[in-house]
Amino acid sequence: MTASLTRREALTAGFGTVLLPATLSAQPVAKPAEFKIGVTTFLSGPASVFGVPSRKACEMLVDQINAAGGIAGVPLRASFVDEAPGTDHLVGEIRRLVQSEGVHVLFQSISSGSCLACTPLSRELSKVMLLWDCGTQRIFEENRWDYAFRTQGYGTPEVLAPLLYLLKKKPDFRTVAVINQDYAWGRDSWELWKAGMDALKPGVRVVAEMFPRLGSTDFSTEITRLLALRPDVILSTSWGGELVTFIRQATERRLHERTTFVLPVAEASLQILGRTMPEGHVIGTRGDHWNNHPAPANPQLFNEFVNAYRTRFNEYPIYPCHHMAQAVWALKAGVEKAVAAKNGGWPSDLEMANAFRGLTFPTPTSTITLREDGQGLEDQIVGMSSFNDRFPFSVPKEMIQFPGAEVSAPVGQKSTDWLKTLQPAFIASSGRPIG
Repeated sequence: MTASLTRREALTAGFGTVLLPATLSAQPVAKPAEFKIGVTTFLSGPASVFGVPSRKACEMLVDQINAAGGIAGVPLRASFVDEAPGTDHLVGEIRRLVQSEGVHVLFQSISSGSCLACTPLSRELSKVMLLWDCGTQRIFEENRWDYAFRTQGYGTPEVLAPLLYLLKKKPDFRTVAVINQDYAWGRDSWELWKAGMDALKPGVRVVAEMFPRLGSTDFSTEITRLLALRPDVILSTSWGGELVTFIRQATERRLHERTTFVLPVAEASLQILGRTMPEGHVIGTRGDHWNNHPAPANPQLFNEFVNAYRTRFNEYPIYPCHHMAQAVWALKAGVEKAVAAKNGGWPSDLEMANAFRGLTFPTPTSTITLREDGQGLEDQIVGMSSFNDRFPFSVPKEMIQFPGAEVSAPVGQKSTDWLKTLQPAFIASSGRPIG
């Protein structure tokens, strides 16, 4: 035999101790006594206003699934890791969850910076990873992942839908300013907005680009500048405690009376803001997760989720709770699909991952389909902030729903490149009033 003999030739020549990977992977996988999921989210710091409610939702849904017999007869157990200490800590914790705790699937993360740092671990560890909340478009546009899937929308539809809404409702603006957190999401979302705005409404003048450091608590300097500049529109994709602080400080100085705020991530902060959120401004929810959703696909499922969460925790679920529900229900649908494909046998990690590609699963409000690139298509509902007698906080009126496929970049295209191809005629044809 020569040195160039292939492995398959070696096998047929009688070297029976050499095993192909396919032979190894064909070995039966033992059904686990419990199905372990590792969840990364913010449990401390300002962003915990997102992370703690999402943990509550996960614990509630795990309890519900276990009470109904588990997934494919296997009970769930969730372990949680705090995202706040930073990406180096998070990378180490994800490795620990898999290598020491035996976690079967990972739910990862809120921060776009966390997702960019940690998604490569899905390949390194060969474990299914469900990106349950982060928004950066770069994840699936810059790489191909066999084990990673995003069970929600992402930055492109979450920014484009509010832009389209603004262009439908208040199309005469001439100037815009941005105040975003200085990290991946803040920078990426402004890049998306700018590309879409330049294509759909050429000639809008950007009068200020402000990126205060992540974790800022005082926006007086930025507000003073905005009061002087008087932009027609102020975009902020900031979230959590920083968005709450900015809105409170801005309304104290009556900035909202001189401009239109466009706040694509505002929904999660509205209960905290209460009546201090001004009326008549554009608000989004990174999906279609409004508690006053006028037409959920399955009203019973929607009401059961909202009412169960409110009864257990004495608050309404915010969009991170809905995103967590999407990840949990995607997990259930994906595992059950993989088990069915093996006629009841337990799937390998790769077989489980293959079951998620192209998967359609229910959400509290609609359904989501995971595309061939792993990205979920999620509808977006945008509205105008308003108050009514039903809720003690702002909710949207004049809502418009934008189908996920309509406002997402096609597979294989970079979002910024695709946005630059949009034509002004797209404004009128996009979306539909709802409610």
